[in-house]
Parts: sequence; structure tokens; C-alpha cells
Amino acid sequence: MGLAVFTHKSGRAGGIFFYAAYFRAACLLSLVVACLAFSPVSFAAAAPLAVTSYKMAGDATKMRIVMNFDREPDVKWFLLRGPHRLVVDLPSTKFAINAKDVKARGLVRSVRYGDLGEGVSRLILTGKGPFAVDRLDVLKNDDGSGYRIAIDMSAASVREFDAALANQALTTGSTVSSDKGGRVGTGPVSNPGHRFTVVIDPGHGGIDGGAEGLNGTVEKNVTLAFATELRERLAAVGKYDVFMTRETDQFLRLDDRVRIARQHEADLLISIHADTIRVKGLRGATVYTVSDKASDPEAQALADRENLSDQFAGMEIKDDDKEVTDILIDLIRRETHGFSMRFAQTLVGQLSTSVGLINNPQRSASFKVLKAPDVPSVLVELGYLSNAKDEAQLLSADWRGKAAQSITNAIALFASARAGAGTGG
Repeated sequence: MGLAVFTHKSGRAGGIFFYAAYFRAACLLSLVVACLAFSPVSFAAAAPLAVTSYKMAGDATKMRIVMNFDREPDVKWFLLRGPHRLVVDLPSTKFAINAKDVKARGLVRSVRYGDLGEGVSRLILTGKGPFAVDRLDVLKNDDGSGYRIAIDMSAASVREFDAALANQALTTGSTVSSDKGGRVGTGPVSNPGHRFTVVIDPGHGGIDGGAEGLNGTVEKNVTLAFATELRERLAAVGKYDVFMTRETDQFLRLDDRVRIARQHEADLLISIHADTIRVKGLRGATVYTVSDKASDPEAQALADRENLSDQFAGMEIKDDDKEVTDILIDLIRRETHGFSMRFAQTLVGQLSTSVGLINNPQRSASFKVLKAPDVPSVLVELGYLSNAKDEAQLLSADWRGKAAQSITNAIALFASARAGAGTGG
């Protein structure tokens, strides 16, 4: 009996052709299985990503974080609050990171990372307060050694952080960079309920006592007492929101003082000081604004002393903003500097009617605490602790009251002028 013959409906014999096709398919399947068995990919899971380095640089107002990878990562990111956090999700990743590289610094309070399971790893950056993610980019390294994630963060207000959260609810966080126009606040236009906000900065504090007077008066105590008096007078007006960078004998880095002002969306930062000088006869108040070039040698010497404040806590001082690279930020700085100068002029005028001023009382130098790009800022030297009469005045409640009232009057004039120009709360 021969092979069975299958017949199509057309009546044409097809059995031999069917078995030939079956044989070819079986051979092809065997070849595919053999290739897969010896292939390096096989059916095993792909090797995890590897973080080859992690670096953070910056201060409490602006930070850059760079992570290098052995190959291109697929990144998803989002924000959380309570506390304020940036969460970066990655495919399964091996973190070969030096512990000292993730030590808290600047705007970043803590760094956590690890495996979540199910092929997902996570990096969590917790801020000292609200912040903005200016950019989050995945970039190929120029030397072809792999890829990197570059994250730019800057101090922001609660309102700005909450706005980013609201936007996040409508869109998915990704590696697409934010537009440069979104890096800075749009001021009262986008926040019509904002009241004119003053941040008062009592100089020094904690381990940094500042200057010491002829009779043992310590600058950090004078500045805190005066700042508290000024806050109470401003609060009594009822038109302003008033904050202090410190309310106790606490050490604060200079960039932290700037961060606090920016996070409160301050319309004005007033830093309070009381210096000493070798010229014993020199006395009176002085109002300083920021400038790259000091107005005189005395102003430069004062700025040098004040900018060394961070060294009292053994902190390394770095200036990561030697060059303005963003034209928009440069324009905002120029406008802010103009407002600072106007307030300084107003303040000198008011102080001249109530307390003694030195000759040429409006001066400038490169004070780090005055360098917020979007907050008009002045530094007020109330007097010289190296002068016995000034030291006595600084300890006098009556004198402090008159000086605080003069500053309050100057703020009222400045706030009114900005409101009239459509630029104030």
C-alpha cells in the first residue's frame, strides 16, 4: 500500500508537496533554536545599567547633579512634597557611587538610591526647601564612554513648586528640558495674591559671632535684637509678609540666607550688621549694595570679612557663578540691581533724619549675601562696635526703635513705588 494521497477540491494531488514543506519548516525551526542557544543574548535578562560616577556642585541657591552611566538610561522623573523631593526612576541599575559624593550639600539635604524590584531602580533627591528643576537632560558623553544625566536645580518658592506639581498632574515628567523662560518666577503677574514680602537677615550667628565691641558686645546678638525689633514694626503695619533668616543664635551659610529670601519670593532682603574698624573715630550707619567692583577700599575690606563667614564652620567656599551664561538671568540681575540702588537711596534719606551716617553712606562691594539675581538686597551696617558711642547706641532700645522706624518708612516708600509701577505686591 502506498502513501496516502491528499486531494484539493480541485482534484489535484498535493500530498508530496505538503510533506516537503513540513520538512523544510522543521529544519528552519531547529536552526533558530540552535542559534539562540549559542547566542550571547539568549533568553537571559539584560544586564543592569551601571552608574559609573555621581557628582554634585553648587550651593543652597543652585545645584548641578551629574550621573554617568555605561549606556543610555531610560529616565522618568517627578516631584513630591512633604518634604520637597525629586524622584528619578531608572531601569534596574547598579549604583557604584562613593559615599562622600552623595553627602548632603547646598540645596540638596539628602540623597537616597536603590532597587525597587520588578526591574526598576530609584534615585531620590530631597531639597532643603522648595526648588525648581530647571533642566533634566540625558546626554551622550563626548568621549563615547557612555551617557550622563545632568540635573540643574535652583531654589524656588512654595508657590512655584506647587505650580510644578499641578503641571505634573497634567503631564508626565520626562527627560525633555524645561524652556528657559520657565526658570525664573514671573513675579506678581502670576501671583496676584502676593503681598510685599520682606526678609530680614540678622548677620552672623552660632559659631560665627561676628565683630566684638570695645566693651564685649558681640555682633551676632546686636543684629538679632535689631532684626527682631524691625520685624515687629513691619508686622504692625499690617501690609507686609515678614520673615527672618534666623530667629535664634543659629549659624547659617551665606548661600542659605539667599535661598531663604528666594524661597519666600522676597521683594526685599535687608541684611543687618555692625562691624568694627581700626579707625576708632569712625562712626555711623552705612547702606551697601552689591557690585563686582567695590566703591572704595573700606567697602572691599568689609565685603572680604563678611564673605569669610562660612569659614567659621570649616566650610569650603567656592564661587560657582563667576560668569553669567544665561542672558535672561543677566537681564533680571540688572533690573534687580536697579531696584536695590533705588531702595538704598531711599533708606539713606530716611536714616539721615534719625541716626548718624558716615560720610558717603551709600556704598557697594561684592557681598555674597546680596547676590540673589531676583531679590533687591541691601546690607545695613548699623554702626561700628569699635566706636564706644556707636556701641552704646546699638545697645539702646530707644536708638534701635528710631533706626527701625526709619527703615520701616523707607520700605513703605519703596513698596508703594513698586506697586505703583506694577512690580510690587
